[in-house]
Amino acid sequence: MLLIPSIDLRGGACVRLYQGDFAAETRYQLSAHELLARYRALGASWLHIVDLDGARDGALGNQTLIQTLASQRAVHLQVGGGVRSASVIEQLLQHGVERVVIGSAAVERREEVAQWLQGYGPERICLAFDVRLDTLEVPRLHTRGWQQATALSLWQAVDGFAQHGLRHVLCTDIERDGALAGPNLALYAEALRRFPQIQWQASGGIATGADLSALAAAGVPAAISGKALLEERISVGELQPFLPNA
Repeated sequence: MLLIPSIDLRGGACVRLYQGDFAAETRYQLSAHELLARYRALGASWLHIVDLDGARDGALGNQTLIQTLASQRAVHLQVGGGVRSASVIEQLLQHGVERVVIGSAAVERREEVAQWLQGYGPERICLAFDVRLDTLEVPRLHTRGWQQATALSLWQAVDGFAQHGLRHVLCTDIERDGALAGPNLALYAEALRRFPQIQWQASGGIATGADLSALAAAGVPAAISGKALLEERISVGELQPFLPNA
């Protein structure tokens, strides 16, 4: 399993939100450049960058900083948050971003996103689906920085893109995000059972080395971690098995 450290940006600063709530923000003193250097030194080959301003407002708010990070070519970057047009995808790819993450648009403009998948190729596009479990334990999608609920299930969304070559899906359990309560192993086990051809990225709840090991044992191809790594809650020894350049 590949561990992908996450850096969330808001107003140029590195932050973490609790369950997607913009009013429940923790701001960190380390800059994005310092974090990139830290994670590269640990052995990370990929970083996941989220433009929270873009996720909420629909337009990249930290674009200059992201482009500067990508231009270093120190690690591969996948970037999301407010990516809702082909022109933004092209701009990010041209400035060194390896993979662009599409969130709300994949729910609201599915035909257009299917065209992006086919046009840019399945290795350059990752679809991000943020879910909350309903009373029947069905993962329902939320959009617009997790502020807007939909009736669409995760399974319906992924199935709709499978014929268009979808390969990378980042799935975040919103209730677990930033809570350090452990990942939703049952959710990802079901995702792998239903769609074994997808390179799933598990996000939300990772707090310990045991959480990483549990995800790996379940067969999850990749895991995203933000808060636990920012606060150095997991030892270097526990991280190394999941960082290819360690």
